[in-house]
Amino acid sequence: MTSREAARMLDTAPRRTPRRVTPKTALLMWLATAGPGLAVMLADTDAGSLITAAQSGATWGYSLLLAQLVLIPIVFVVQELTVRLGLVTGKGHGELIRERFGTGWAWLSVSTLVLACAGAIVTEMSGIAGVGMMWGLPKWVGTLAVVAFLAIMVVTGSYRRVERVAIAVGLFELVFLVTMFLAGPDPHQIVRGLATFPIGNSDYMFLIAANIGAVVMPWMIFYQQSAVVDKGLTVKHLRIARWDTAVGSVITQLVMVGMLVTVAATLWAHGQQNASLNTVQDISDAITPHLGDFAGRVLFSLGMVGASLIAAIVASLTAAWGLGEVTGYKRSLEHSPREAPWFYAVFFVVILAGAMIVLSGVNLIQLNLWVQVMNALLLPTVLTFLYLLARKALSGRFRLAGAYRWIVLAIIAATAGLGVYSAVMGILGT
Repeated sequence: MTSREAARMLDTAPRRTPRRVTPKTALLMWLATAGPGLAVMLADTDAGSLITAAQSGATWGYSLLLAQLVLIPIVFVVQELTVRLGLVTGKGHGELIRERFGTGWAWLSVSTLVLACAGAIVTEMSGIAGVGMMWGLPKWVGTLAVVAFLAIMVVTGSYRRVERVAIAVGLFELVFLVTMFLAGPDPHQIVRGLATFPIGNSDYMFLIAANIGAVVMPWMIFYQQSAVVDKGLTVKHLRIARWDTAVGSVITQLVMVGMLVTVAATLWAHGQQNASLNTVQDISDAITPHLGDFAGRVLFSLGMVGASLIAAIVASLTAAWGLGEVTGYKRSLEHSPREAPWFYAVFFVVILAGAMIVLSGVNLIQLNLWVQVMNALLLPTVLTFLYLLARKALSGRFRLAGAYRWIVLAIIAATAGLGVYSAVMGILGT
């Protein structure tokens, strides 16, 4: 069943034969409609996010665990607005900004998007290259393998096929829930960590900013709005799309919790707070002795590669979609490279630029952390546009209004404000 067939069933079944919408039919409609939310949330827990969670657990134990839980409703609120905008208007995020605020503001917004996407691509490729090096492969082999995988999948696939592949590889991230239990965390240490907030420490504040930027990312907003449009979903799918997003919000943060707890239980709990984590292999080496060398490496590799691949798919497509929404070029996976040359050109430029940076020899762990902090610094611009669009581009019962409007405004202001404050305090070291 395609998403458009599901739309017709939703339109007709309730009015004509309401009693014939069986549980099986309802499940099929949900499966046909769901996907963008789960895909973007699995991509949210990318290589950079996992590295940030690992660094948080190694350095501060369970003190940043509460932040992961608090971010669940926050990321849902943000992405639900994105879904609402896409389904009601049938337009992408950049296109709506251009229509409502003008070309200049649209270019400002898409510039932050491209910057965030470029950073994301670098983190994903660095994650896979790091896993390859852990198994004895040169960095260039893992990097070029990612480029080839992305190119073949996007050029030869429709949106629906790309989404299925993305979700399939992204689900490997769930192995970190397994490693969390295998690590045997101390419940008493977890409880103490949940009540510990050393906010006077600049390193701690830097990681708060990195964790916020690792969860609420600019490219997520653009991707999910463009994805629901490209998939052909309409406002009739809003309820299912919200559930899709809610389930994804919980899963993505559980994976972050899994990585943080795994590393906290294996490093921090054994007095190795100052363990050197400069490469992906360092993280794997730190946790595998406690999980079994071979099994630990396999589990870590599956989780990291799955997280990196789905995020690479999402981030590269987002850049191509976002620029297309501002410039007006054709921008659908349903078009061939000949029909939409600029869409595919932008896609390839982004992934090739990411590959070149990864192969340049920079410290990939530190680069990943700084990318997440950069995301936190971009939040005021991104979230402000999102809020204004929810007020101006929507009408009737879909418009952001009433008490919920003020709740959303408070959440957005607090998230963006804390992200920027933590980033500045962490960078300045005050």
